[in-house]
This record gives sequence, C-alpha cells and structure tokens, in this order.
Amino acid sequence: MKRALLDLYRCPQPFVDLSLNGPLSDEAGYFAFGENTICFGQCTRTPCGETAATGFPDLSQRVEFRGSSVLLPFDPSAVVDNLRRERYCANGLAPHSILSSRAAREVYYFLRPALSVPVRKHLQRLFHRRWDALRFPRWPVDTTVESILETCLLLSMRAQNLTELPFIWFWPDGAASAAIVTHDVETQAGLDFVPRLMDLDEQFDIRASFQIIPQTRYKVPNDIVRAIRSRGFELNIQDLEHDGNLFSTRERFLDRANSINRYLRQYEAHGFRAGRMYRNPDWYDALEVSYDMSIPNVAHLEAQRGGCCTVFPYFIGNILELPLTTIQDYCLLHILNDHSTTLWEQQVTLIRERNGLASFIVHPDYVHRAKAREVYQGLLCHLAELRANNGVWITLPGEVNRWWRLRSQMNIVRNGNAWQIEGAGRERARLAYARICGDRLVFRLEGTAEIPGRVRTAS
Repeated sequence: MKRALLDLYRCPQPFVDLSLNGPLSDEAGYFAFGENTICFGQCTRTPCGETAATGFPDLSQRVEFRGSSVLLPFDPSAVVDNLRRERYCANGLAPHSILSSRAAREVYYFLRPALSVPVRKHLQRLFHRRWDALRFPRWPVDTTVESILETCLLLSMRAQNLTELPFIWFWPDGAASAAIVTHDVETQAGLDFVPRLMDLDEQFDIRASFQIIPQTRYKVPNDIVRAIRSRGFELNIQDLEHDGNLFSTRERFLDRANSINRYLRQYEAHGFRAGRMYRNPDWYDALEVSYDMSIPNVAHLEAQRGGCCTVFPYFIGNILELPLTTIQDYCLLHILNDHSTTLWEQQVTLIRERNGLASFIVHPDYVHRAKAREVYQGLLCHLAELRANNGVWITLPGEVNRWWRLRSQMNIVRNGNAWQIEGAGRERARLAYARICGDRLVFRLEGTAEIPGRVRTAS
C-alpha cells in the first residue's frame, strides 16, 4: 500500500498508515481520484470504468479515516505501478499508433532507408493525426503519479494531525530539480557531428550522454569513444540495430538482449535506450544495465503510445528508469514543425513545479543543420540560466542513477529532538519538510522558506 509513497519521499514509515476500506474488484479499470487525476487499477466497492467511453467514478470522496490510519478505495502502489509500466494502454485511453502494430512497423523500417526526410515526415504526421485529442496521459507533461502520492501523503498527515512531515529531499545539495541532456546517434552523419556537438554543449558547461547503435548502422571508431569519455561526456547503448523490432516478440528480444549485453560490456556502458522508444518494461530483466531511458512521460507523438505519467526516476526491478519527460527534437522540429524553444520551456516549467527531472533527446543527426542548431542553442542557454538562477542540477544520466540509488537506501531517524539522515551519501542529502497549507501541500528544505513554485493543490 505505502511502498511507492515511501520510495519517493523517503519519510519515516510510522507517519504513513494506509489500508484498504474493502476487498478489491477482480478486474482493473479506470477511476478518478480527484477532479484531474485519472487512475487505472482495482478498486473497492464500486466497479471501475473499463474504457474511456464508460466514464470514471471519482473515488476521492470514498476515503475514510480510522484513528491515525487512512482507508483508501484502492492500492496506491499498485495503481502507480500500472501507470509507470503503462499497463493501462490496452484499455482504450492511450490507443497505439499505426506503427505500434508489428506488421506496419516491419514494413516501415524496411522501407525507411529509401525514404527521404520529407516523405518520412509526411508519413509520420499521418500516423500521428489527432494526437492532440488524446485524453490521457495529459499533454504536455503528465504528473498523475505525483498527484496520487502527494494526496496520499497529505491524507496521512491529516490522519496523524501533523502540520509538517520530514523527508529526504529529492536531489543532492538541495537542488530544486534536475535535468539531463541525451544525444541518440542514428546515422553516420550524426556520428560525424558528435565532436562539434560536444563543442556546442561545452560552450554552456553542459555534459550529455551519447547513445550509439552498436550494429549495422555505422562503425564507432575508438577515438570517438575515447573523446566522448575524456571530455566528461557519457556513452550508452541504443537498441541493437534500430530497426523497430527489438520488442516485436519475446524470443527475438531475448536473442538480441544477449548481443546488447555483450556490447554493454564491450563499451563499459551502464545505460540503455530502445530505438524509437519501443519498450516492454516487463522484459527488462534480460538486460544487464543499471538504468534505462526508453519510457516517455507522455507518448502522444511516439510510435508506441502511452506514457509513465511521472517526472521522477523509478525502479523496474533492479533497473532504474529515467523517463523522457520532454518532447524529442525530431518531433518538435519535424512533426510539429516548431522551430522555437517555447514548448520545451513550457514542459520544463511544469516539471520544475514538481521538482522533477527534465530529460531531453537531441539527435546530432538533425541539429547539424543550422536552423535546428539555433533551436538547440536556445535550449542550452535556457538550461544554463535555470542552473544559475533556479537551482537546477544539470548532470549526466549516470550521476542521476548513482544518486537515486544512494537515496533509495537512506533513512530518516530521530536524534534527540531533531531528525537526521542516515546512509551512504548522506553528506549530499538534505532534510526537507512537507507542510499542509490549507488544502495544499508545500515543501521546504530545512532552514529555508518554501521551495519556489511549490504552492499547489494536492487533492
């Protein structure tokens, strides 16, 4: 019941007492938990909606209190897992695009090398028509997971008559939020542009990770690998052949996973991303990676629709998922035909309001063109300003992975009349407090006022 909440907040366990107020339904379905929070899972008493067309019963009025316990009409950890692993996708709210079918995907990727960029753009716009009519996840950033867990935290505090609750702050050294930049290298032209792209990133004192395709597309010279690492950048593996078929069948995936694992060892890489963001998190245990970056927050413009509905890292077994929380550069520039940073900045603002992780994919294959490069420079400038003025921690995916793993093992304990953090890495951790302000939940770091932008309703 409370696992997901404790994993995110790292608060003392006795302050969170959640139970079910009845037996769960046999079948999972949709329901609301407040006006703007759509959930998917089993619930008590009232049958859930099976599809988007049936409507969603609002279960927020069915919460009960028994002493210091909160009795809920659903298991929040199970619902959060359903969202993070996109288990709702087969039930109508996030229908797959045409490219999600195996047959269409194989035909498209067979023909793709012969298709010009304008033709590909036309086909992709056709595939994604009416994307903006999709009701769920919520565009342009979905924070349903955060809404569920914050509401449960607020209810727990009310049940125990707490005005403040201590927890371990999300990011090291008191950073308000975090950001990572990643570069997926898809073609020889993109590989050739890698040194210049590193130059551009370095102008803004930003380091990124490069995801290389280990087979078929191009050969990766050793001097490129050495240059990436010697300049403080990161190298990860992207798919195997980037043909759209990695997850087409379980047998094919397991066979390719063996090759991917071999390349991970060869390049001493710890991170992975699937080509075109195709994914099946239930199969991830076959990959020998520390972290994955293949699940979008909102996948309206991806070949495989869905979205994990969170702006924070989370574990899938032993693998840490670093979700893609902003639009890819290709979708921005070529599907939406938008050559500005407006959407990126809007998404970053929404992510920062949740103190989450803003993650970006920018391909060297596209930004080597002057017009696209200007847009990317605008993004780098914006990120640098946020780092200087708003406490955004801009780092590498591997550093986020190391921090989130350390934090997951930390605990808060009493030391006399005060709280303190225990565990490896605690010297960079910060004690924070969640405070009830009317019907709102606000955060503050110990010894400071409220975190800027944290005034928001949690209901």
